[in-house]
Amino acid sequence: MPNYVFYDFETCSSNVSYGQIIEAAAVLVNDNFQELDRYEGRCKLNPGIVPEAMALLVNKTTPKMLKETNLSHYQMIRQMIEKFNQWKNSIFIGYNSVEFDEEFLRRTLFKNLEYPYITVTNGNERGDLLGLARAAHLYYPDCIKTPISDRNNPLFKLEELAPMNNIKHEKAHSAMGDVLATVDLAKLLNKNALNVWKASLMTTNKDKCFQIIKDETLFCTNFFYGGRAVPFVLTYICTHPWTYPFCFDLKADPNYYFNLSTQELKKEIFDVKPKVMRTIKYKKHPIIMNASYGAKFDSYKQLGLNKLKERAKLLRKNKDFANKISSILENDVREKQELDSQLDVYAEESIYKKFATSEDNAVMSEFHKADWKDKFSVLQKFKDERFQYFGKKILYEESPVSLPKKEYDIIHKEVTSRVLSTNKEKWNTIPRTYSEIDTLRNKFKEDKEKLKALEEINSFIEEMEKSYEQKKL
Repeated sequence: MPNYVFYDFETCSSNVSYGQIIEAAAVLVNDNFQELDRYEGRCKLNPGIVPEAMALLVNKTTPKMLKETNLSHYQMIRQMIEKFNQWKNSIFIGYNSVEFDEEFLRRTLFKNLEYPYITVTNGNERGDLLGLARAAHLYYPDCIKTPISDRNNPLFKLEELAPMNNIKHEKAHSAMGDVLATVDLAKLLNKNALNVWKASLMTTNKDKCFQIIKDETLFCTNFFYGGRAVPFVLTYICTHPWTYPFCFDLKADPNYYFNLSTQELKKEIFDVKPKVMRTIKYKKHPIIMNASYGAKFDSYKQLGLNKLKERAKLLRKNKDFANKISSILENDVREKQELDSQLDVYAEESIYKKFATSEDNAVMSEFHKADWKDKFSVLQKFKDERFQYFGKKILYEESPVSLPKKEYDIIHKEVTSRVLSTNKEKWNTIPRTYSEIDTLRNKFKEDKEKLKALEEINSFIEEMEKSYEQKKL
């Protein structure tokens, strides 16, 4: 069995493209959850990054920490990647990691001239314990205790789940505190919902996951919406042009859809809700269970497993229907691509637009090995302008004297205009943080501790503003 890497990041922003990791923690365990190794690091705030006040309140990061921590961001990322590379052939698991921590990690590596997909290459796979916990609770409601919302839905916030299940979580929203709580929650799910745990290990690899979806005549998975996990018994129809498996919900009678025109089918796919046909994000660790699990729920129970199998076989045999669906999806993608090509995309958000060539990957390695005084000449070798830009940003942040003055001035002018901008930008700005602080002062007007923290953050932002105003070119 592979080892598991449980990891977590604390960030200064919820923006995965323009924010920054400020604290990282990871623990390597074996398949019995015994710790083998760990990594923990905290870094300074990069020049040009404006923190979100609420993010700092949540993870209890003070301006003093952002200014006086020994490691720079680049140094921390280099350390962390060195450790992750030692832990190859592992399953990387976080809590809500696929949607947040993983995207932060990929974009951080991308901007720091590292291969971004470290958790799914080098023998590694990835999973998300939040999705696993939701599925486990759906199929085995007594496996963990959860708080209940006003709308009678189970809640899965780690800081609330941990104490309810006798899990130590003394430092909630610190990276290592959250990692250790996630490990203990994983142990509990492995013990109390073993079938779900085993199923989850079959979909940590995207290719294996896709194959299961295609090979099984019918299967059960769950989607999360309306505040709760909802089970669906599905069968595979075709592959979406964006490579996702496109599936049919077997609570609906397929015979009705076989007789629809192309235009009517298009409406059913895109406009009618609830959707009868839907994609599965097979790269994002869906939990795929035997169809018998779904057949126990009211929406499928009255049909029975035999009827569901009969419908699945009808769909599997109807190749004309699958081809018609494929054609509709292909036309839709073409229209979206035409619109997408007209949108401006900044380098920081372009990770999935174009992949690095093997030649540029080799230059990245050379860049990191070179002395600071030599890095600027190395980054000239990049064919992709994005990587030249990221290399200059690294020099601007880490060793400004290693940048020619003209290049430094260009980067500094861009950074200054970004942080001081009064427009509605994709990144956080100083004026936006002032506005956020005012809103939070009103929200926490009875909380002296938070008000004090907000004053410290406000002073820090004032310092930052003054510094950039004085250094305007």
